Amino acid sequence: MVFKRLTAFLFLFAALLLAVLMISYPEASWQAGVRGLAIWWDVLFPSLFPFFVISEVLLGFGIVHFLGKLLDPLMKPVFRIPGSGGFVLAMGFASGYPVSAKLATKLREQRLVSRVEGERLVSFTTSSDPIFLIGAVSVGFFGNPKLAGALALSHYGGALLIGLVMRFYRPDRNEPASLDEGGESGRFSLKLALKAMHEARIQDGRSLGELLRQAVASSLQLMTVVGGLVVFFSVILEVLTASGFMNSLYAGFRHLLPLLGLPNQLAEPLMGGLFEVTLGAKSAAAPEGIPLMFKAAAAAFILSWGGLSVHAQVASILNGADLRYFPFLVARFLHAVLSAGLLLLIWNPLMGAAPAWAIASPKFGREEVLYGWQALPGALRFFLMTMAILLILSFLSGFIHRMRQRK
Repeated sequence: MVFKRLTAFLFLFAALLLAVLMISYPEASWQAGVRGLAIWWDVLFPSLFPFFVISEVLLGFGIVHFLGKLLDPLMKPVFRIPGSGGFVLAMGFASGYPVSAKLATKLREQRLVSRVEGERLVSFTTSSDPIFLIGAVSVGFFGNPKLAGALALSHYGGALLIGLVMRFYRPDRNEPASLDEGGESGRFSLKLALKAMHEARIQDGRSLGELLRQAVASSLQLMTVVGGLVVFFSVILEVLTASGFMNSLYAGFRHLLPLLGLPNQLAEPLMGGLFEVTLGAKSAAAPEGIPLMFKAAAAAFILSWGGLSVHAQVASILNGADLRYFPFLVARFLHAVLSAGLLLLIWNPLMGAAPAWAIASPKFGREEVLYGWQALPGALRFFLMTMAILLILSFLSGFIHRMRQRK
């Protein structure tokens, strides 16, 4: 009770402080709000909204149940989650945060995953989308297309390693997600997959028109929440910067980074990335006079952490189900550290002695509008490619399982 009262008091104090800062710096607040709104409309809306709608429709038609049965032989032994988690993995990697959180809560609502399985799923499938990682960060912010491979390998490879770590999260709580979960999870069976899809479609029962209407309505509602949080955290970061508070944090962080063997010039990008991933990744390319390797490691850390804006989006989505936020928070920090470490390890084999340079990043304007809406075909291709790889691996896993049973 005392802890809840203290938390409520701290939130009230923080809200009043932010209100005073916004009144004190109205121009900075306005510009930050407009910039956050531009990021939401130009980049986030086209990259997230279609995937929200598509995922809702695929769930209603039973396609997710179909893919889940086919992916059971891979996902259960490797990550200790049902095969439907493979669909969330592909969607999350293709479209970026917070799509996986939305899908995990949907699977939990339909009892396709247990509470612990849902928490494992969200923890390692939340990632940056490849279009942002390659187009905006590698090419736009750093001006170095060669950097895309190192960033992608460290970011997505780190996510998969977090999935292997999270399989040991609460192993004593592996309760079945549904009553019909049986012992055929090791089989790659098209017949069972078609049966699961047919049963799911009959159980859903909605017409195509009703399914589309509800999918669009719920997706628009979620996109409104995402946009509001992006604008909110953009304003927070701007007023804290204008008031000089962020400069104090930068100064303290500059003394800490050398103890970790990192250049103190990375203090501003890392602290900015703590709040917002786009601004943090952009700032990571700016410091001069330090090796590109360390700037790329900072970008990998920021992309994997996601920023408090993304954390707030995921927390608001998880609040709609019984999934807890704390495992996600721990996994994000581990993923950030692991991705930065992986990038430093693979730097010399992949990049060699690359020069420490960066060009000016593009401003928000017509070019980014085109980037946002033109990102959809590439993201869909990435989703299909990821699903194809997962299905092949699942087939091989099921084949190996059958061979072992025959012996």
